[in-house]
Amino acid sequence: MTSLTTCADAEAAAQRAAVEIARRLQSARRARGAAHLALSGGSTPARTYELLGLELGSWQGIELWFADERCVGPQDEQSNYRLAQQTLMAGATGIDAARVHRMEGERGPDDGARRYAAELREHAPAEAELPVLDLIVLGIGPDGHVASLFPCATTLDAGPQELCLGVHDSPKPPPERITLTFAVLHAARRCLLLATGAGKADAVNAMLGEPSRHVPASLLRRERLTLIVDDAASPAPLRR
Repeated sequence: MTSLTTCADAEAAAQRAAVEIARRLQSARRARGAAHLALSGGSTPARTYELLGLELGSWQGIELWFADERCVGPQDEQSNYRLAQQTLMAGATGIDAARVHRMEGERGPDDGARRYAAELREHAPAEAELPVLDLIVLGIGPDGHVASLFPCATTLDAGPQELCLGVHDSPKPPPERITLTFAVLHAARRCLLLATGAGKADAVNAMLGEPSRHVPASLLRRERLTLIVDDAASPAPLRR
């Protein structure tokens, strides 16, 4: 079953998410000597990343990955890497640059995706030929998309051995992106989805309904999903 936590407001949700991410990273590091965390972009997780940089005392043995990226340079204002650099990495000490695995959006969707798939195969632990990340942090769009997996897109049909795909026709700009596939999301030990604001409430309700290609977030493995929302984005029966 999905683990659902509701918080009073966006700040409380960010704080709860930072604590949960730190707890899972510490647990993974104790169990396996390393922890693999994938980050998403967007405005929602920025505060969580700021808090996480301070919450986790030591970043030794932690590998940073990305769930998706826009096909822009690393210092472009739309870059997910730049967001992480200015929030999480700015507040953390001891992050080894060699353990930050950036999606090279500037190479374009197809070459960037091929290179990232190779990076995952080389550096991430694997089971049944799939990389197993300890935790993937996700947001959700008003249309129910996660990472850059959009409603009814061909990327939803990727085979079980596809790790990373180029996106050429994103319905929101920029149109070219790189994204992890559902095979990687499903293989992760845990996904944490953070949603705040009334604009996300309908998407959260839809994702908790029947699995549907029209709502990609509904296709996540619910037994491995932690959902943290504020009151404004909470499922309708739980709103105060």
